[in-house]
Amino acid sequence: MSNIRRLPLPDRLTAEELHIVIHNASEKDKLWTLLKQVDFDQAMEVSIKPVGKDRSTMQNRMVWQWFRDAEKQGSMKAWEYRSYAKLHFGVPILRRDSESYKEKYDRIVKPLPYPVKRELMVEPMEFPVSSAFNKKQMVEWLDAVRFWLESEGFVLTNTDEMFG
Repeated sequence: MSNIRRLPLPDRLTAEELHIVIHNASEKDKLWTLLKQVDFDQAMEVSIKPVGKDRSTMQNRMVWQWFRDAEKQGSMKAWEYRSYAKLHFGVPILRRDSESYKEKYDRIVKPLPYPVKRELMVEPMEFPVSSAFNKKQMVEWLDAVRFWLESEGFVLTNTDEMFG
């Protein structure tokens, strides 16, 4: 939950699906507060499982480094490369793999003008894309981002140098 923007919550929170990563006891307490606000008008399934924190932390560091590498060599800011990658590579992965995500994206986001979609991918909105990936989807997205940036001529930081 540490990467979730701290915004005031509505009196009642309704959602079809909620995915949260808890890193510590304080965040667990915040989850309980959030759960009290969820509208339970039907049975809910709850799943708790350990997360490969080191993997995701390293992957996040790596992809952000690639975006910073592109910023130094290209014409956009790192966040702009990120928004492009989320929209052009991440959204198609999730639309392909999740009928629920596809339906909501197509109904809510797809009709919007392209510049608005790009803005939705980054702060303060942070439309969920890479945070919703499973391991396989994350690897697919990282491969697509790396291929795209390298095909644009950017020299990316060697991951062995970052983590070796």
